[in-house]
Amino acid sequence: MFPELTVIKNLMQVLFARFQALRAEPDAGYSTETVIVTALLAALALTAVGIIVAKVVAKANSISTGP
Repeated sequence: MFPELTVIKNLMQVLFARFQALRAEPDAGYSTETVIVTALLAALALTAVGIIVAKVVAKANSISTGP
C-alpha cells in the first residue's frame, strides 16, 4: 500500500472517531453558541452606546455659551 494512503486512512479514522464522540454528546456545542451570541450582543450594545455618545457630544458642542 502507498504510504500517502496510509496517512489519509489514519486521518479518516481520527475524523470518524471525533464525529462519533460528537454524536454521543449532542449538547457539547451549546456553550460555543452561547459565547458567540453573547459576543454579538455585546458588540451591538457597544455600537449603541457609541452612537448615543456621539449624538450627545454633538448636541453639547452645538450649545452656545458665549456672546
